[in-house]
Amino acid sequence: MKITEYIKNNILYLDGGMGTLLQARGLRAGELPEIWNMTHSDIIKDIHKGYYDAGSNVVNTNTFGANTLKFSPEELDNIVKAAINNARNAAEESLGAQPKWVALDIGPTGRMLKPYGDLDFEDAVAVFAETVKLGVKYGADLIMIETMNDSYETKAALLAAKENSELPVFVSNAYGEDGKLMTGASPAAMVAMLEGMGADAIGANCSLGPRALRGVIEEYLRYASVPVLLKPNAGLPKAVDGKTVYDVGAEEFSEEIQALVGSGVSIVGGCCGTTPEYISATVRATADIKPLKREKKKGTLISSYTHALEFGNEPILIGERINPTGKKRFKEALKAHDIDYILQEGIAQQEKGVHVLDVNVGLPDIDEIEMLKQAVCQLQAIIDLPLQIDTSDPVAMEAALRRYNGKAMINSVNGKKESMEAVFPLAKKYGGLVVALTLDERGIPETAEERLEIAKNILSVAESYGIEKKDLIFDPLALTVSADKKAALETMRAVKLIKDSLGCHTSLGISNVSFGLPARDAVNGTFFALTLAQGLSAAIMNPYSYEMMKVYYSYRALSGIDDNCADYISFASSLQENVTKVEEKISAPLEAEYSSELQRAIIKGLKEKAAELTSVLLDNIDPLEIVQREIIPALDMVGVGFENKTVYLPGLLMSAEAAKAAFEVIKSKMTTDTGADKCSFVIATVKGDIHDIGKNIVKLILENYGFAVSDLGRDVPPEDIVAETVRLHAPIVGLSALMTTTVPAMEETIRLLRSKAPWCKIVVGGAVLNQEYSDAIGADKYAKDAMAAVRYADQINREIKEK
Repeated sequence: MKITEYIKNNILYLDGGMGTLLQARGLRAGELPEIWNMTHSDIIKDIHKGYYDAGSNVVNTNTFGANTLKFSPEELDNIVKAAINNARNAAEESLGAQPKWVALDIGPTGRMLKPYGDLDFEDAVAVFAETVKLGVKYGADLIMIETMNDSYETKAALLAAKENSELPVFVSNAYGEDGKLMTGASPAAMVAMLEGMGADAIGANCSLGPRALRGVIEEYLRYASVPVLLKPNAGLPKAVDGKTVYDVGAEEFSEEIQALVGSGVSIVGGCCGTTPEYISATVRATADIKPLKREKKKGTLISSYTHALEFGNEPILIGERINPTGKKRFKEALKAHDIDYILQEGIAQQEKGVHVLDVNVGLPDIDEIEMLKQAVCQLQAIIDLPLQIDTSDPVAMEAALRRYNGKAMINSVNGKKESMEAVFPLAKKYGGLVVALTLDERGIPETAEERLEIAKNILSVAESYGIEKKDLIFDPLALTVSADKKAALETMRAVKLIKDSLGCHTSLGISNVSFGLPARDAVNGTFFALTLAQGLSAAIMNPYSYEMMKVYYSYRALSGIDDNCADYISFASSLQENVTKVEEKISAPLEAEYSSELQRAIIKGLKEKAAELTSVLLDNIDPLEIVQREIIPALDMVGVGFENKTVYLPGLLMSAEAAKAAFEVIKSKMTTDTGADKCSFVIATVKGDIHDIGKNIVKLILENYGFAVSDLGRDVPPEDIVAETVRLHAPIVGLSALMTTTVPAMEETIRLLRSKAPWCKIVVGGAVLNQEYSDAIGADKYAKDAMAAVRYADQINREIKEK
């Protein structure tokens, strides 16, 4: 039986942890676990067999870190072959009577993708693809993508799996205590993207215990139509007598899993700290539970890299200003490849309150494919709004969808056969909410009933591609009322017909209705209000229009959406007398919290703008004054936002890059070095660990705060860290580790530092650490994130200066 059929009517049991069991069987600090597939195959097979004997249906191969960034092609081939053979042999030798499958295990690369890191998206896809191909070659039954803490890398891995195999693919992400991925994605955002791309099961693993992951899993269950999986840790780790142990026992673990299975989770196992005992207890606790029948969720979702947006709860505003039509300055920016202009337009619309940005860069004089791809990537680097990708070129559409981090709106398809044949395969592969125009080979029908018939045909064709009704939003087309007095009425009728007859959402380009008329804003606003009354779901509109925003906030207040009319009151109080100017774009005012344009540029992550403004300021202001009054306060504001969970990691990194651009301008204009003015800080990822994302983030932020950072890289032996600390007489050392198997190397490094460099303070961080664990291995400070490390370094630097 295929595993995808089995999980329709059965609980599927996965395996438990591998790293802690390998340590118990002799894996040394810094030793690569994947090599054991060949050098200690008997031990690996025995661990797998233990899980099968405990009741696991699926075991993951010992290939978590097996990729071409870590191993040569020949080594990788041998590792994957041996790993699958070990698991297959264990399944055959196990006496368990349950159905058994072998999953090719794929973990993160350990590197952050551009623009926040140095690994290109397509390079990441290629890395994962090589492992996937070998998994197919040597007979894996399914692919398990797990412990991903970045939505973009998750997409790269899933894309590689889908493009290079026909195997079922399960995808599991690692969430923090705030219920988000490291780069900010919510569970709903991951559901939207992963279901859209065709994952067969999705869920969460690692990081936390089952109770702490309950909120994450409940959000998955609320939005997901595919099976939901859970592989939590055995609680939190701590060091006891030099060994890593966890604070949730097998019985408590199984009781928590039992409750979540009762709520709808249908695929369960364990991660760090769990053993065959945990799996056996879980099988016993859930043996009599029949999996809940999964229902197809009807919610229409799109997503960015941070959040999902659901249609139907309230009107969705789609900003229309990133479009060259009728905009001379925008056309000039496109021809000059002025991406910064596009970014500022996006930020300005975000500040005006839109929910989605339409992105159209179609111009005959440019390479639309490359420009659209760049615009989408760079907008997503600094803005967390979902995007509507707007192009009539299927090649440009695919280039943008492939790079999009999330589930985008696709603008558009229509009822013409060639249009549907071009767009629907892209929507099926990459996921997306398709904007469907109610026109076909005969043109735009006059009546609402004819437009409804086109919508029905589009729905039928979409279904043949496997695209559900919830992933289509219909645009019944607003035509100019100056040319046909009944045009607006038919469009409004079509909105209501499509909603009532088909149960589908609708979107309109509002401003088309007033073309050729004076005082267009007044007509647009009234038309917007009338269409909202007919059930319009979304509007492509000008957020600088007072009339449009007035209607939006008034409608929300009158419809009972706006609690205590708070948003309307805030909108009304912010109005100025001159806001009633018709069809005039008002430059977005500087928000109250920014004391200058440079601070705003840094906070928003505008590198080019920050450099330009810094250059201007240097004509009249002392460089150090710019640093102290502009750059550092801006970084502090972003840092506080990050600590308060109002700014996510990508925003923190892009702000740091903008500050770095400003610093570079200051350095270039000065005759003396204005570099690091604070103490030295040695930083490294410990021996055996190649994951340096966290370390690189801390380094970037520290350098912007003026610390002299000596970055030793990843997989660094304790002796090298000590030698550099002694050479610099560095007062602070930062150590990072992602994997359970490399924490002993961190502990060994700390012991050596205490002996050879007793003056230094040691700060540690990484996904497997917590305060108790940090204390147990002798660190001075546990930093839960980059800003915690920076705050601690600032404290130590102040203490040094005060001595």
